[in-house]
Formats: sequence, C-alpha cells, structure tokens
Amino acid sequence: MKKSDKRRSSSLLGNSARVPVKVLSAAIALAVLATTGPATADGPGRGPAAESHEPGLDPTPERPPTSEVSWLSFPGGVFAVDSLGHTVRYRACDGDTGRVADPTMRVAAGVASGALVVGGTAYRYRVPLIGRSEGTLEVIPQHRPPTTLTGVAVTSPQPPTDPVAGARLFPLSGQLARVVADASLNPAGATVRDLSGRYGDQQIAVNGSLRPKAASVIKLWILVELLRRVDCGQIFLDDGVLVTPEDVVGGTGQLQFETFPQVVTVHRLAQYLIKYSDNVAANVLITYLGGFAPVNALIDSMNQRSTILARRMLDSAAAQRGEENYTSPDDVVSLLGAVWDGEILTPASRDLMIGFMREQTLNTKIPAALPPGVPVAHKTGDLPDASHDVGYYLIPGTETAVAFLTAGPMATGDETVRRMARTVYDFLVDPADGAVEE
Repeated sequence: MKKSDKRRSSSLLGNSARVPVKVLSAAIALAVLATTGPATADGPGRGPAAESHEPGLDPTPERPPTSEVSWLSFPGGVFAVDSLGHTVRYRACDGDTGRVADPTMRVAAGVASGALVVGGTAYRYRVPLIGRSEGTLEVIPQHRPPTTLTGVAVTSPQPPTDPVAGARLFPLSGQLARVVADASLNPAGATVRDLSGRYGDQQIAVNGSLRPKAASVIKLWILVELLRRVDCGQIFLDDGVLVTPEDVVGGTGQLQFETFPQVVTVHRLAQYLIKYSDNVAANVLITYLGGFAPVNALIDSMNQRSTILARRMLDSAAAQRGEENYTSPDDVVSLLGAVWDGEILTPASRDLMIGFMREQTLNTKIPAALPPGVPVAHKTGDLPDASHDVGYYLIPGTETAVAFLTAGPMATGDETVRRMARTVYDFLVDPADGAVEE
C-alpha cells in the first residue's frame, strides 16, 4: 500500500486522538541499526559493515538482504519462487499450476529468473529475492496473446523502507524478550511490523518462528482465500450457502444457536467467522471453498512454511490422529502485512476484512490490555494448550501489525499475551529510554 493509501485506509478504519510521538536519539539509532534481517530478542543482526560505520555516516547497507523465497504480487494473483528448491507456483484468478520444479532456474545478484511450460502455458519470470523490488512475469498461453505482469516482490520479512527509522523499533524486541522470558509456563513468540512508516516499515521478532497450534487464528487464511475469490469474481458476498444441522458444532460462535437447515449468505458467514470466531461458519466455508487444499494453496503461494490447515474446527478425532492446524508469529504478520499493503486482496476486500476484525467480540486479550478506546482490529485463538491474539493496532500515524502466540496452559497464556500487547502499545505511544521529542 502506498503511503497515501495507508493514510486513506486509516481514515476509513476509524479515528482517535493522535498520541504524542517520540523517537530515539540518533546515537542509539546508529548503535542498533540492522544490516540484515529482522530484529530478534538480542537485537538486529550485525556484520562487519555495521561495525565499521562511524557516527554521522550513512549506515544504510549497500543492498538489502536476499531471501530464499519470494513471491511476486500482481493484480489477481501471485507467482511464488523458492530459489533453493528451484520451484515456482503461479496462482491467480485464471488458474493454479501447483508447486512445480524449474531445474533451470537461474539465481544471481538477488534475482531468480527462468522459463518453463505448465499445462501448455509458458511462464517467463524475473523475480527479485529482495522484498519491495519490482519483478516481471510473462504468461504465454497457447493460441492467445501473451500477458506481461509486473509487481512487487514480497519476502518474509519485507525489508524496511528506511533502515535508520527502522532502528528506532529495535529496543522493543528487548522489552518483548523480557516478557517472553518471564512466561515460564508458556513458550511464547511475538512478531511486530510497522505499517505506518514511522519506524520505516521495520519488522522485529522474538521467537518469530515459534510454531504452536493455530487455534482460531487459522480462520484468517480461510477468510483471505474467500475474499481472494470474491476479488476474482468467482463468488459473490450475497451468494447463499445451505447450512444443515449436520454442520453445527459447539465452541465459539453464534450460528450454532440458530435453526437449520437455512441458507446463509457468504457475507454473514465471513463476518461471523471473525466477529464471533464462529466454528460453524469456519467449517461451512472450508467445504464451500473446496476443502483444505485451496487454503493450503494460498498459504504455499505466499511461502508461509509454518502454517497449515489440516483439520476442521472441533474435530477431536482428527486431532487425535495428529491432524492439526499450526502457524507462527512470522507467518501471521506475513499475511497481515500482505493484506494491509494490498498485495493479496483488493482495497475493498482488505477494508472489509479489517472491518470484520474490528468487530471481534472476544476482547479479553489485546483490547483488555490497552486503554479504553484504542482502535484495534484483531483475531483471537484459544485451545486448552494455546492462547493467541493477532491483528492491527490502528492508532493513526502508528499503524502496526502484531502477532502474539503462546503454547501451554491457556489461562497463563492469556496473561502473557496481554503483557506482550501492552508492551507494544506502551512503546508505540512512549518509546524507550533515550527518546527525544520529535
């Protein structure tokens, strides 16, 4: 999303009083500036180039770091590349190649390029392995004119747009690390990405690759796949779906209390999926979309390697067989960032999704940890051995994507999530020691 689009989206998503903005001093910013990758609990990665910078010199690395996997975002689809595995995947409104091998892929100077034919259609690509760079894809069907697509390369994480501004976010990783270390009963992870530009679109993580059970956070991917098809014109929000008594399950949600059979619109199913974390809506939409495969295809096309949809909601038999849904803080923020930036959904579908997340009725974690009235859009996840809350802080001028995931007892996990949520909020409205008024 362009900065102007971000400002427009913020106005659509709600307003609140602007909070005071502080920034870290230049000396601290230079001292902790990253040269590669996201910040971790120990701060940003450092190398010889970072160590050689003198105060007053531009500390920006000569070239952003490359990723092993990248996907090209273009209207209506994606083209994913795994440069180590030499595989690609084209997934768009007009079809899906699946994950296919390209043994002749060339990888040089931070770019993967090649050409291959799948199902009679040729694909010629040049995909940067550096996020935010522009790439191209030429689609050449048989007996039809070729189409040239251009788009932004998406990696996880995306590199910051301003490393100097991004360095001001690094102290937050240390603060979150202390919360995680204190959670002795709950392995925990947190990933945070600036969406506003205030911190140069920087991402930080503490245990960002932690892979607990996804619980209801997996419903975000179900919704994105649904809205992607709406964007493609393949389904419509006012379409009706027959829900039968056999579809009814317990747990969270409102549909279980209604009388069936009845026809429910796609819009209401999508809204209830998030607003009430409705398990009936989730299972009905999984069937409506064609099962697990389409949602997992979305996940694969975005190169989110820690996430999988492997069972329906409240399917205890599947869970006992070891069929479980998983995700990670990094994957969640990868999805949230792509939605916010308009890389996987149209602006209309993006705003609809965030609107549903703003209506979330399960508010005992992120919202409960923040002062009343702080605008957030979020999605919870709860199991006896998992507690999560993920989403967006929508403070105007400081929009931020967050993912707080825990394993272990749910009650103590809830408290850990609240502590992480408050730590991020306090940093955003009043940055760490050494800050000066902007």
